[in-house]
Amino acid sequence: MKKIGLLSDTHGYWDDKFKIHFAECDEVWHAGDIGSLSLTAKFGAFKPFRAVYGNIDGADVRAAFPEFLRFYIEGVDVLITHIGGYPGKYDPCVRAILQTKPPKLFICGHSHILKVMYDKKFGCLDMNPGAAGKYGFHKVRTLLRFVIDAGNIRDLEVIELSD
Repeated sequence: MKKIGLLSDTHGYWDDKFKIHFAECDEVWHAGDIGSLSLTAKFGAFKPFRAVYGNIDGADVRAAFPEFLRFYIEGVDVLITHIGGYPGKYDPCVRAILQTKPPKLFICGHSHILKVMYDKKFGCLDMNPGAAGKYGFHKVRTLLRFVIDAGNIRDLEVIELSD
């Protein structure tokens, strides 16, 4: 069993509340638009950290993290990228992957809109944690927390961050 903390679109912003809300997590995942390597170092010093780069990330972040990250954890096939879309409105690159070999869990960021949906067509759960940083149009900063256990994704929690 693994407890996962998921966020996206920090745009270089660190909030000490990340440590509070992810204290019980085994890993922290970031779905892009990280903003700086110093931010990734803070996460990495705190918990095992997986991330993809986003469209605002510079060459240093792009050299350290991939555009697409695919791995298995606790029996779940996971695919993470920054620009991905959602059921019925996928980015063309993502759609091609889903049509060929869909994961059980697909994670993206970019929109700054929290969205969790099950895609019946591809048989996968889509998660977008919204935006955890302060840059952008969103009014509420959000995080997700969930458990992956023996091939199941459960106990999803939405966390809203106040300023």
